[in-house]
Amino acid sequence: MIDMKKEKDLEGLAPSPSNDVQTSAIHNHDDVFGEITESGPNYRNVGWAGTVILMMKSQIGLGVLSIPAAFDTLGLVPGIICLLVVAIITTWSDYMVGVFKLNHRSVYGIDDAGFLMFGAIGREVFGAVFCLYWIFVAGSGMLGLSIAFNAVSTHATCTAVYVAVAAIAGIGFGSIRTLGKLSWLAWVGLICILLAIFIVTIAVGVQDRPALAPQEGTWVSDYKVIANPSFSEAITAVSSLVFAYAGTPAFFSIVSEMRDPKYYTRSLIICQSVVTAVYITIGVVVYYFCGSYVASPALGSAGATMKKISYGFAIPGLLVSVMLFIHLPAKFIFVRALRGSQHLTSNSMVHWGSWIGCTAGVGLISYVIASAIPVFDSLVSLIGALLGTFMCFQPMGCMWLYDNWGKGKVDRSPRWTAMVCWSVFVVAIGTFMMVAGTYGSIVSIIATYNATGGSAAWSCSDNSNSS
Repeated sequence: MIDMKKEKDLEGLAPSPSNDVQTSAIHNHDDVFGEITESGPNYRNVGWAGTVILMMKSQIGLGVLSIPAAFDTLGLVPGIICLLVVAIITTWSDYMVGVFKLNHRSVYGIDDAGFLMFGAIGREVFGAVFCLYWIFVAGSGMLGLSIAFNAVSTHATCTAVYVAVAAIAGIGFGSIRTLGKLSWLAWVGLICILLAIFIVTIAVGVQDRPALAPQEGTWVSDYKVIANPSFSEAITAVSSLVFAYAGTPAFFSIVSEMRDPKYYTRSLIICQSVVTAVYITIGVVVYYFCGSYVASPALGSAGATMKKISYGFAIPGLLVSVMLFIHLPAKFIFVRALRGSQHLTSNSMVHWGSWIGCTAGVGLISYVIASAIPVFDSLVSLIGALLGTFMCFQPMGCMWLYDNWGKGKVDRSPRWTAMVCWSVFVVAIGTFMMVAGTYGSIVSIIATYNATGGSAAWSCSDNSNSS
């Protein structure tokens, strides 16, 4: 049954009138942000097309660059199957975000959902994991951006400097206050990253052999239809696939800033269809032509010249990813801190000071992570396993049970029973992936450092594995 007291507690956090804001015509009243006026930022100004782009940009970025390597570990057929399974589960999870928001308009983030389902402990746990997840993702984005700078400039300066540049740029653009104004940057970023990816995809198809393959003698791609990985290798690869779809926690923030959340499902279907088609196309083509010599990130697979060209196009896309990944946890902390205050939607000094402080703080922590764990593959799989699954699987299964468990007492229909089983399965598989994937990722990190020595923290060496 829905806890009406908790609903009222959330609604009570909406801003109340104050004398510190200039009065003006009210555009909208929101259960989270309160009165949205001309004197402050409009937090409800994302259309359905902008929603599609923000959804796609929160997913297509770093994750797609590791898919060919995941296929190399799993084999082509198991890789595609695992990708489709992850796509189905995360699409349902994404759908539940929209349904839950429509059922509980006062919910802004996953912490509010956790509060409704599990009380104060749920709010703090879900909120902490949400922030950690996006901070780690922003760190991996900075790492990917530093790899791009290294590739384009041929290591013209220290890698640690490039990570710092990525952090500063991400903080600057991430400080734009509303997703509505960020959506046009998301368009640019998405187009650039797709151009970069498809340039490499075409290049590996027409070239004689991949850059990392032996350059003398006859060469034939050694791609595997079915591979034989160890458990830790397989679960690490699947975790990378989860990370490729792990934009789910961002969808809470996106739907909360939509002008009309009723169009959320339309945007979701378009997003997931395009994302899955792109992932399969890129993964299959690049792995088919490169085999075990695929680079990770994948943009390094087509040789030095194409690597520079593709990374040149990718830099704006990767920068927008870092911007978005900094913006999301900063906005979460900002709303949590000022909710219930008129400063949330005003242009006051408290508003601006809090907002800049949030974006700068998130950016600095992400910078430390990017510099301290400079191993792209292992960082991606660790994030996907430890934090991505927890954000994309278990909460959504619990959300369906929370809204529908009481209906079984009235009418225990076959559909209700099937959905209970499905929701429990999503929770169970998410928990398994979180534990097993974290184990596999840690084993992979240790093996990487034992084999190659890795890259030292804050070093000037290239911070990719094989690009």
